[in-house]
Formats: sequence, structure tokens, C-alpha cells
Amino acid sequence: MKIDVLTLFPGMFAGPLDESIVKRARDAGKLDLRIHNLRDYTHDRHRTVDDRPFGGGPGMLLKPEPLFEAVEQLKTATTRVILLGPAGRKFTQPIARELAVQEHLLLICGSYEGYDERVRTALAHDELSIGDYVLTNGALPAMVIVDCVTRLLPGVLGDDESATDESFSHGLLEYPQYTRPAEFRGMKVPDVLLSGNHAEIEKWRREQALKRTREWRPDLLDGQNDKPNQ
Repeated sequence: MKIDVLTLFPGMFAGPLDESIVKRARDAGKLDLRIHNLRDYTHDRHRTVDDRPFGGGPGMLLKPEPLFEAVEQLKTATTRVILLGPAGRKFTQPIARELAVQEHLLLICGSYEGYDERVRTALAHDELSIGDYVLTNGALPAMVIVDCVTRLLPGVLGDDESATDESFSHGLLEYPQYTRPAEFRGMKVPDVLLSGNHAEIEKWRREQALKRTREWRPDLLDGQNDKPNQ
């Protein structure tokens, strides 16, 4: 997969995307990640990327000219162009799975008060937000999406099943997990996990996932069958 990121702050990406799973995916050739400075697509001496909104109001907007030029240079016939900003639909694990099968993603990081609306209507295929809050710019959301999508690419994780059996993979939070020792400071691993009875273990895990989701994220249960497997 190829991912291009268009940002005003390319320096923010050094470090987070040069470590761990994303680094291994890049080194293995499974992810071609490139960071581009939006100011490189301007042509005035001040490298201007923003201007005041028509009609007045606080703040500045990203101008259409450098964004159109950048996208037109970077995109191909298979590119999915995604704006990052608080007005977008909320990024979720199902959306990550949709993006992971794309050949090429172009992520555009929002800044200031957002985009000239013509960028939304004529350039973008989608707009995503990582949560109901406002950040300084779209660099952190871009990193989140790159990380989340990368770990879904075939062969990136040591065990591909790791990406299919975890929180949000089935619409629920992940069940509690334990490792050795079986007892630590008086706290014991549930007997069912030591039983070797895989049917009972799966039933327990489903029950615990539902319980945890009901307590911590009841919003995720909309549309779920809120009953343990029998």
C-alpha cells in the first residue's frame, strides 16, 4: 500500500512513524509512506497557504490553489483522497478495514479553521475525524490512521489473526486476558482459562467482552445481540 500525507508540519511525523510496526512495514516494503509539505505547492515568496474567509469570521482557511495542485500531482486513478478534520465522520475499525484494501491513500491534514469548501466538493472522497474534539492540526489524526491501517495489511503483524480478534474487531471491546503466573499476589487467573475446554473458553470470552462493553462503551452495543453465545 502507498500512503501520501499532505501537511504543514512534516517534522511532526519524524519519530512516531519510524518505530514499531509501521517501521517494520516500511522496511519490508509493505507500506510506502511519504510525507509532503503543503507549502512546496505554493508559488509566492511567502509560500502562502491560507487566507481570510469571505463574509468575515475568526481565523484563516486553507486556500484551494496549493491543495488542488498537490492533489493533482500526487493522485493516480486508484487514489482515495481523505480530508482530516473535526467535521468528518468518526474514524472506526470498520473504516480502517475499508481503507486497508485501497491501493493508495492521500491524507490531507487540516489546519487553521479548515478548508475552502471547494476542496471538499471537488477533491475529496471522504472526510474523517478521530474524535469529537479539536486538535491543533491534522498531523496527529493522520498518524493514528496510518498506524491503524498499517497493522491491518497482510503480513504486517506476526500473526494476522491478531488484527481480527481484538477490541472493535467484532463490534465489542476485547475480553480480559491473562498470562503466567496463574496466581500473582493472590489474584488468580479464571479457572475456565486453565481448563483446556475451548468451547467454554470461547463462551466465557464472549460473555466478558459483552460485560466490559456494556459497562464501558454501551454505545457500541447498538445493533449487537446482547446475549452470550449458548
